[in-house]
Amino acid sequence: MKIALIGYGKMGHAIEEIAVKKGHEIVLKITIDNVEDMTLENLQKADVAIEFTGPESAVENLRKCFEAGVPVVCGSTGWLSKWEDIKNVCTEKDGGLVYASNFSIGVNLFFELNTYLSKLMKDYDEYDVKMVEIHHTQKKDAPSGTAITLAEQIMHNIADKKHWVNQTASNKEELEIISERIDPAPGTHKIKYTSAIDDIEIIHTAHNRVGFAGGAVRAAEFLHGKKGIFNMKDVLGL
Repeated sequence: MKIALIGYGKMGHAIEEIAVKKGHEIVLKITIDNVEDMTLENLQKADVAIEFTGPESAVENLRKCFEAGVPVVCGSTGWLSKWEDIKNVCTEKDGGLVYASNFSIGVNLFFELNTYLSKLMKDYDEYDVKMVEIHHTQKKDAPSGTAITLAEQIMHNIADKKHWVNQTASNKEELEIISERIDPAPGTHKIKYTSAIDDIEIIHTAHNRVGFAGGAVRAAEFLHGKKGIFNMKDVLGL
């Protein structure tokens, strides 16, 4: 499989290493220094694009991939205010997209655990739930996309929580998410249910970027030759 890497920072390098070991070929690498190389012609050399840049560039990058007819795996976060627009463009162009706030297999299993636990806790008003997410200092968005996904899962099941806040909660309807930026932390997410009697806590801690990068390559393998919009539940068969 021929892969275009849109974004060639630490994550891009990790994706490249895993992809090459699995026998895939990197045919295009786009960084901030060579954005002019992201032409339709160059993109069309790839079977699949993997996009890991940032919220300021992700939407335009996705549009270019759809225009080129290249399915794209997107791991950029912080741009979901444009999600409906991107879905429409993908559908109009008969494109292919896998979007996830986190491609780690472990994190996606953690998503399933979080959903199940929040369903169990929904009838126990004596417990309040709070979140903490910890990442490296270079992470651009706060809270993380993974934390937002976790918060949305909780709010879907616990009616008292109406919206999340990226600070100490001031009332019962707010789901508190505290963001900490500490090097070299690749990513930790904590969800804690607290009562006067006891605490229940689940934690996912990433040790490195290998899990994220490996999941992105797996998503690209899944997307190759497909049309439509998918997520990691589809990729992993959850």
